[in-house]
Amino acid sequence: MSFLEVKNITKRFDKQYALNDVSVSVERGELVCILGPSGCGKTTLLRTIAGLESADSGQVFIDGKDATFLPPAKRNFGIVFQSYALFPNMTVMGNILFGLRQKSKGSKDEMEARAYEVLGMVDLKDHKNKYPRQLSGGQQQRTALARAIAISPSFLLLDEPLSALDAKVRTKLRTEIRAIQKQLGITTIMVTHDQDEALTMADRVIVMNNAVVEQTGSPKEIYSKPSTHFVAGFIGTMNFLNSNEGTQAIRPEKIKVVGYHDSYDKVMPITSFEFKGPLTRIYGQAYGEPEICIELPTHEFEPMQLREGAPVYMQFPKEHMSHYEETAVDVA
Repeated sequence: MSFLEVKNITKRFDKQYALNDVSVSVERGELVCILGPSGCGKTTLLRTIAGLESADSGQVFIDGKDATFLPPAKRNFGIVFQSYALFPNMTVMGNILFGLRQKSKGSKDEMEARAYEVLGMVDLKDHKNKYPRQLSGGQQQRTALARAIAISPSFLLLDEPLSALDAKVRTKLRTEIRAIQKQLGITTIMVTHDQDEALTMADRVIVMNNAVVEQTGSPKEIYSKPSTHFVAGFIGTMNFLNSNEGTQAIRPEKIKVVGYHDSYDKVMPITSFEFKGPLTRIYGQAYGEPEICIELPTHEFEPMQLREGAPVYMQFPKEHMSHYEETAVDVA
């Protein structure tokens, strides 16, 4: 049995499904990201695992034991919220010690030693006497993380932990959180709507939409082999090409630009370009057809001397094409 298992969980708020027969499993030591758009049920799933929400039906197993009706205090987890939830009248050290006093049976010296240890992990020893208002957003989030791991929990829950931070700090912190998670070997479940976070941090990704799990797999599987039309449209950029059998789909970087004298699958007039540093995107649209995006390394794009209004000839390698029966996609 996996370290954590959620079996056939259903949860309604009034008549609206938040979770509809959801089953997931998490192995010991894994970092799993629950990814999806707002309102898809991902936070409700996390709260159900924590015992902060009770399911209408289904079961939660932690380390092989039925924890469905176990109160949160008995589930031995650490949690980090989007809002940090730090005590404003306590220093960094005070916030960490508060958590230890609630959970630990050690002596004062042992708790202080543990607090210093986790402060070192999150690089906050020099800030131990500061109050939350004196810290940057990233430092506040590190404090919240330190408080969560100080109690040596069986598993860690992260609820949109980086969404309130600016892009540069987010990138740095997701690397740090992943490094700490690996160092401790702690089973971690993280909720996010940011696909970059999920793809760069997770061992496995659970993609949710409309209260159900659409796909579970490694980041590479989720990106390269999306199993549903929704996942294909939600993760990264995808071109959808309508056909008689449904929809064909291909990633922008998998399209090959060829010359007019070569064999090609489609030609379209170029409508615009988008320079993205090492990559350049080409957008085009034939009359009455969906827009197509092509992504090329900039050093390959520049010698082509393409211009707006000119035709671009494309090959769609069959090994990179996906097929879906649906002819529409919802990526809300």
